[in-house]
Amino acid sequence: MEQRRIGTSALQVAPLMFGGNVFGWTADEATSFSILDAFTDAGLNFIDTADVYSAWVPGNEGGESETIIGKWLARSGKRDKVVIATKVAKWPRHPGLSAANIEAAVEDSLRRLQTDYIDVYFSHEDDQKVPLEETLGAYQRLIDAGKIRVAGASNYTGARIEEALAVSQKHNLPKYQIMQPEYNLYDRAAYEADLEPVALAQQVAVVPYYSLASGFLSGKYRSREDLSKSARGSRVEKYLDHRGIRILAALDFVADRHGSTLAAVALAWLIARPSITAPIASATSLEQLESLVAAVQLKLDPADIQALNEASA
Repeated sequence: MEQRRIGTSALQVAPLMFGGNVFGWTADEATSFSILDAFTDAGLNFIDTADVYSAWVPGNEGGESETIIGKWLARSGKRDKVVIATKVAKWPRHPGLSAANIEAAVEDSLRRLQTDYIDVYFSHEDDQKVPLEETLGAYQRLIDAGKIRVAGASNYTGARIEEALAVSQKHNLPKYQIMQPEYNLYDRAAYEADLEPVALAQQVAVVPYYSLASGFLSGKYRSREDLSKSARGSRVEKYLDHRGIRILAALDFVADRHGSTLAAVALAWLIARPSITAPIASATSLEQLESLVAAVQLKLDPADIQALNEASA
């Protein structure tokens, strides 16, 4: 399995990251365990979660995803085989990026994950009320204590990433080695204009979320009737325009050429982009997972990429 470096750190990961937001939400504990087993058996090793997952589900309070991953780590004995990323700042129980909050939140995450260390610890969103020096200083202490290995930034602008990198250099603090923005074959403009130049110039790894545009790029939503059949329909509706239909047609063309699925092609397009380290994608069944794993094995040629780029321009 190909391995890609996280920024300039020593961490190496496979080019697909599993989105653990589904654990304890649309995937129960037993299903989550089977998916994680199959994911790692396929040679993949990068798992994303957050302390707030999945507080939005009725009856949940947050921490459910981390708890399931922790139980799986304890049962499987695969802690040294995987790279675990989690996040702080968005959960009302541990809001923001103050040093005190980060230090409290990481202890809770470590306990739920049943591990002594977190490989990648993300600032889940920017907190401009707290000086960057304070936040990065907290990460320095956690790195020194062996509780985290690498710090990352999710939902930051390019300007704030650059500002944080400058603070890191000036004060000899850990740099954000990885960023997590929204990016997919439909939602291209913001990332490519703002964040991609920073990622390439500063050697920051990129793990984009909504890699399949809330499922739209899987091809299962092609009409208003399709939207009405799914709970995610309202989230996908914005993609069902002339440009979206054009992108699906290009995905159909490339998928047919390779005997593959639209989801695999959409992820393979991301994997092939020089600035991308590993797109994040989720599955709630072993069948869905097969399509994700296929993306890693699918090598698009220049004509494929050109067709997709032109359709999504």
